[in-house]
Amino acid sequence: MTPADLSRALFDLVTAAADRRRAEGTEVVLDLAPEQVTLERPKLREHGDWASSISLRIAKQFGTNPRELAGELAAGLAEVDGVASAEVAGPGFINVRLEAAAAGALAKAIVDAGEAYGRGESQVGRRINLEFVSANPTGPLHIGHTRWAALGDAIGRVLRAAGAEVANEYYINDAGNQMDTFGASVLAAAKGEPTPEGGYPGSYIADLAAQVLAREPHLLDLADDVALHTAREIAYELQLAEIEASLARFNVHFDVWTSERRLHAKDDDGVSAIDAAVERLRAQGHVYDEDDAVWVKTTDFGDDKDRVIRRGNGIYTYFAADAAYYLDKGDRGYEHKIYLLGADHHGYVHRLKALAGAAGDDPERDVEVLIGQLVSVNGAKLSKRAGNIIELDDLQADLGTDALRYTLARYPADSPLSIDPELLKRRTNDNPVFYVQYAHARTAAVGRNALAAGVDRSTFAPELLEHESESALLGALQEFPRVVAQAAELREPHRIARYVEELAGLFHRWYDTCRVLPLGDEPVGDLQRTRLWLNDATGQVIRNGLGLLGVSAPERM
Repeated sequence: MTPADLSRALFDLVTAAADRRRAEGTEVVLDLAPEQVTLERPKLREHGDWASSISLRIAKQFGTNPRELAGELAAGLAEVDGVASAEVAGPGFINVRLEAAAAGALAKAIVDAGEAYGRGESQVGRRINLEFVSANPTGPLHIGHTRWAALGDAIGRVLRAAGAEVANEYYINDAGNQMDTFGASVLAAAKGEPTPEGGYPGSYIADLAAQVLAREPHLLDLADDVALHTAREIAYELQLAEIEASLARFNVHFDVWTSERRLHAKDDDGVSAIDAAVERLRAQGHVYDEDDAVWVKTTDFGDDKDRVIRRGNGIYTYFAADAAYYLDKGDRGYEHKIYLLGADHHGYVHRLKALAGAAGDDPERDVEVLIGQLVSVNGAKLSKRAGNIIELDDLQADLGTDALRYTLARYPADSPLSIDPELLKRRTNDNPVFYVQYAHARTAAVGRNALAAGVDRSTFAPELLEHESESALLGALQEFPRVVAQAAELREPHRIARYVEELAGLFHRWYDTCRVLPLGDEPVGDLQRTRLWLNDATGQVIRNGLGLLGVSAPERM
C-alpha cells in the first residue's frame, strides 16, 4: 500500500462520515480535496508507519471534537486491507501501522516503475521558463555562476519530475557598453598594449587575443573601428563557446539561449522588439512621457519608483530590454517565469514584479524571483587566467562534477555557503556525496554477489519483510514521491539531497542486520529473494534522487 492509496482511503472515510451526518440531519459543509489529505512519517517508529492530522483540520466542519472524529476514522482505517492498526493519539492524531505484506509490496512496485518512481503530477499543466546563470559573455564562469548553475538545473529537473513543462533559458547580455569594453580589452592585448582603463584584466584576454589573431591575421592592419568590431565579435563567439562548454562539462544544459541583441535588432519596418514592447505597455496605459523621457508607471505595481525606459536622447535603458524580454517569454507561451539571480540583484525583484503587472500578468503568480546567496571556497586557488576569481573549470577539475554539484544543491539558495574542498575529496562517511554514492554502489554490489550466489527475484513474498530495519527502510522509500513533489513546489532541490542521505543511512543499517546472501550451505529461500527486491528498490530510489541533482550513481567505488 502506497501513501497515495492510504490517503485516498482516508479521504473516502472522511466523505462517508460527512454523508452519514447529513443523512442524520446534521449540516456538514466539507471543503476538502483528495490531495489535501496528507500523511506524515511519525518521528518515532513505535508510533506506526504513518500519521494524519486530518481530524484536527476538519472537526469544526463536522461539528464535533477532533479526537471523537479521529476515533471514527481510525475505526474505518483498521478495516482497510493492508492496514494492521489505526490508533488515536493526543488531541486527534491518527497513527497507522501497515501490515508487513502491504508495506513490503512497495519494493516490487519501485523496481517495476524504475526511473518513473518518484515522478508525479503536482505540476502538470504548468509551462515554466526557468532562467539562470545568464553571465555576461565577457569572461569565464566563476564560483557564483557555478552555484546558480547547479541549483537552477536541479530545480528544472525536480519541476519536470513533478509534471511541469520547463525550458531552461540562458539570457546572453551581449549588447551595451560592456561588450565594447570587452572588445577594446581584447584588441589592446592583440596590439601588446596595456588593458584600457575600466577594461577586463586577466590572461584569458590575452588568450582570446591570440585566438582572434589566428582567426583574423590581418586584424592590426584594419581601420580602428573595424578592428574593434572584429576583435569584439570573434572574442565574443569564442568566450560564449567556452561558457557553453564549461556548463556542458558541468552537466548543465539549456534549452534556449536568448541574445539581448535580438531584442535590439530592427525588422524590415525598422521596429525592434524593444520598440514594440514599449508601445504594448503604452497601449495598456502604463507608459507616459515626462522631462523628454519615456517612463513606465511601475509604482502602480509595488515598485519603489517609476522607471525610465527611454532617455531624452532616445537611447533605451536596460529596463527596456528587460521589458521586451519579459514580454517575449510570455509570447513564447510561458505563463510562469522563474528567475534565479545573484545576491546583488535584490533590486530586480520589484522591477520584474512591476513588469509582470504592467504586462497584464499577476505579479504574485506569474513571476518568481529566487535570490541566491554567496558561496566561498576554503583554500581554493584563484584563477590564474581570470584574476581575482575562482573559476568553474578549476573547481570542477579539482573536485569533480558530482561532488561540486551535490554540495551546491545540498543547501537552500538563500543560505550562504562555504565549501571545504578537502572534505569533498575524502572517501569517508563524513563526505555526504561519497556516503550516498557508496550506498548506491553497495546496492549494486549486493546485486552482483546475489547473482553469483544464485539469489534472484523469481519470488516476492513481502510479508517476510518484517524486520525493524526493513520497516524503517520501506517507510523512507514510500516518502520519495512526496519529497520530490515538495521540492518542486518550494523550488528546493536540497530536500532531495537530505532525503537520499537519510535513505543511505537506513540502507546501511539494513545491510548490517538483514542478509540477502545465504550463509554457508544455507539454501536460497524466499526471504533472500524478497530482500533482493528491497535492495534493488533502494538502489533505484537513490539513483533517481541523485539524477534529480544531476549527480551520477556509480555501481563501483
